[in-house]
Amino acid sequence: MIKQFFLISSLVLASATLANAHDEETLRQSPPGDPYVQVSDVLPLPEFIPGLGTLFVDPETLPAGPFLAYDHDGKLSATIYMTPLEDLQGGIAYDSLGIGSHEVSSVDIYYNAGHPGVEKPHAHVVLFHDADAKRRLAQ
Repeated sequence: MIKQFFLISSLVLASATLANAHDEETLRQSPPGDPYVQVSDVLPLPEFIPGLGTLFVDPETLPAGPFLAYDHDGKLSATIYMTPLEDLQGGIAYDSLGIGSHEVSSVDIYYNAGHPGVEKPHAHVVLFHDADAKRRLAQ
């Protein structure tokens, strides 16, 4: 009985791991597909924002995101979170946020006064997914 339990548990864990790997793989190239929408299609923002790239977000996860950032070649380069300072100061926690890729080479955190989509002052938390991502998004 215990042996069957461990076998079933192992199979469930393995299938969940494969599903996560598959999901990450589908996000590597733009467009990421449902439920993500291209931010510039729904907000008055440019298609490519220097420093952030071409952004996609699941509207259900706003305001924090994750926003998936793609370079000019459509390669996933960063995952971005936009957390309103007022919410953080009020004690709101953003837990278990999704990521575009498990590989993270560096992280930037900086202040933003607000923009269409996240109008309140907020922090940008940017997870870069490879050593060259920051350069590619800057162009």
